[in-house]
Amino acid sequence: MTDASGASNSTAGTLYVVATPIGNLDDISARALKILSDVALIAAEDTRHSVRLLQHFGINTPLAACHEHNERDEGNRFITRLQAGDSVALISDAGTPLISDPGYHLVRQARAAGIAVVPVPGACALIAALSAAGLPSDRFIFEGFLPAKAVGRKSRLSQLKEEPRTLIFYEAPHRILECLQDMESVFGADRPALLARELTKTFETLKGLPLAELRAFVEADSNQQRGECVVLVAGWVAPEDEQAVSAEVMRVLDLLLAEMPLKRAAALAAEITGVRKNVLYQVALEKQKGE
Repeated sequence: MTDASGASNSTAGTLYVVATPIGNLDDISARALKILSDVALIAAEDTRHSVRLLQHFGINTPLAACHEHNERDEGNRFITRLQAGDSVALISDAGTPLISDPGYHLVRQARAAGIAVVPVPGACALIAALSAAGLPSDRFIFEGFLPAKAVGRKSRLSQLKEEPRTLIFYEAPHRILECLQDMESVFGADRPALLARELTKTFETLKGLPLAELRAFVEADSNQQRGECVVLVAGWVAPEDEQAVSAEVMRVLDLLLAEMPLKRAAALAAEITGVRKNVLYQVALEKQKGE
C-alpha cells in the first residue's frame, strides 16, 4: 500500500469503511458482518447505539467512540492500532460513514499514513431515496443539511435556485416543515419534490408532489414531521418563453450592453452562454424599453 507521497506501510492493518443499515437490519451485507467480526476494533459514531446492532448479530468485537467531537483528537489512537497491524472498521449510527456523518478526518489520516482504506458499501439514505423518487438521477447534487436558521437556509436555497441537477437534502424532523416552506418560497410552488421519510423502517413515507402540495401534506399530518428525512427537489428548468434567462445570463448580457450596441451584445452573449440569440435580443430590447 502507498500513501500520497509514495511511501508504503505494508505491515499496517486495514481501515474498513463499513455501511450499516439505515433501518431494516436485513439490509446489512454478509461481507459487512464478516469484517465487523474479524477486525480488532470498531470505531463507532455512538458506541451505545452500535452495541445493539452488534448484539443483534452476535458480534463481540470491541467498540471505541469516533464522533464529530473527538475525531480529530482521537484519530491518532486508531492510526496507532492500524500501524501496529490491527485492522479497524469505521461505522456510523446508520448508513455509510462520512456521508453527513463523522469519519472524514480518520480516513484522511489513515491515507496520509499509508494505511489501506477499503470501502464496504451498503445502505445510504440519499441513494435509496433517489432510486425511488422518479426524479432525474443521471446528474444530482447532495447538499447534506441546510443551515438551521431561516436566514442562512434561504440564502443557501437561493444559491441553488437555478441549479439544473436534482437536489438532495437531509433535514431534521423538527425543521422539515420550515424547510419545505422555505423551499416553496425560493423554488416556487410548482417545483416537483419528494419527501423520503423513515426509509426502510415501519412507517416509511415516499411522497412526491409539487412543493406547495408537499408542504401542505406535511403541515396537515404531524406524523410526517417525525423521523429521518430526505428531501429531493427537481432541478431548475428554464421556461420556454422569451423572457426566461438565468440570472447569470442576464449578468453577462448587462455587461455587454454597457459596452456595445444591442444587436452585437445579444449575439456575443449567445456565443458565451449558449442561449439563443433571438431570445437574448428580445430580452435586451424589453430591458432597454423599460429603462
